[in-house]
Amino acid sequence: MQEVRRLCFSLFAVCLFDQPEEVKGHTFTTVRTPTERRRSPGQTEDSSRKDEASLRRLCSVSDSMELYLDLISPPCRSVFLFAKVLQIPFDFKLVQLMTGQQYSEEFGQINLIKKVPVMKEGSFILTESVAILKFLAQKHASSAADHWYPADLRQQARVNEYLSWQHLNLRVHGSRVFLLWAFYPLVMGSEVPKKKTDAAVEDLKQSLNLLEEKFLQDKPFIIGDQVSLADLVAIVEIMQPAGTGLDVLEGRPRLIAWRERVEQEVGKQLFAEAHASIVNASSVLQEMQSSSSSHLQALVPRFQKVLHHFSLI
Repeated sequence: MQEVRRLCFSLFAVCLFDQPEEVKGHTFTTVRTPTERRRSPGQTEDSSRKDEASLRRLCSVSDSMELYLDLISPPCRSVFLFAKVLQIPFDFKLVQLMTGQQYSEEFGQINLIKKVPVMKEGSFILTESVAILKFLAQKHASSAADHWYPADLRQQARVNEYLSWQHLNLRVHGSRVFLLWAFYPLVMGSEVPKKKTDAAVEDLKQSLNLLEEKFLQDKPFIIGDQVSLADLVAIVEIMQPAGTGLDVLEGRPRLIAWRERVEQEVGKQLFAEAHASIVNASSVLQEMQSSSSSHLQALVPRFQKVLHHFSLI
């Protein structure tokens, strides 16, 4: 049951938290992802350990990159995926949103805004996912494929155009659908009113229409024949409402084909790894609904604040 509560906290923590009681004594966990833990073919355990030791020494220098993330958050997933695709070495510092770790004094010294993602290189600290994505693309321009954030000003402007639009459109509407389906029944003890579901789905449909008709059109990717940061940011947001089991791309063959192309460009295994938490959200929520009333009641006040913030109750 403790694991269920932990996972449920993580599902809505990315959207809103009133500042809880002060969290003290946190140490951020350095996470090694499954792709990092695997040894290369033919590599022995001893050689693997030597390689890991070398990597630790490499990452101990003052300018090694640290990423403070929780992959339940779409912006964190975009940064994680991009760094992995570019094969940029980094320390994954897990900030557990479900425990309020972002409000700890320790994390507040890293990011006064107390949100993730955060990138840290020595004394240089950068917040906001779009700023981090652009920084990484430009810093590694000599080794990274140009199509992610093109040097051509007009192509780059198309990427920026989408990134400027999505924050108050696809991101907001996708989050509202996710929260409504996931938490309204838990908080209110009843099915979501049809009027609310219809309104939320209609808003999301309008955003998806614009994604398809204005940005994607008949192109393989948002800015043309190659994948870009615009596609990466779009796909992680679309995966958020999909975590409730709702097929948001049903009846949209162009967007379905686009999603498959983006997954292929990122790498299907890496894509699945990054989205494991959100893909499993539906089963976690079902288990939560069947849990005892005492556990549920302890969570209701936090759910209410989140739903109220999004004008869902």
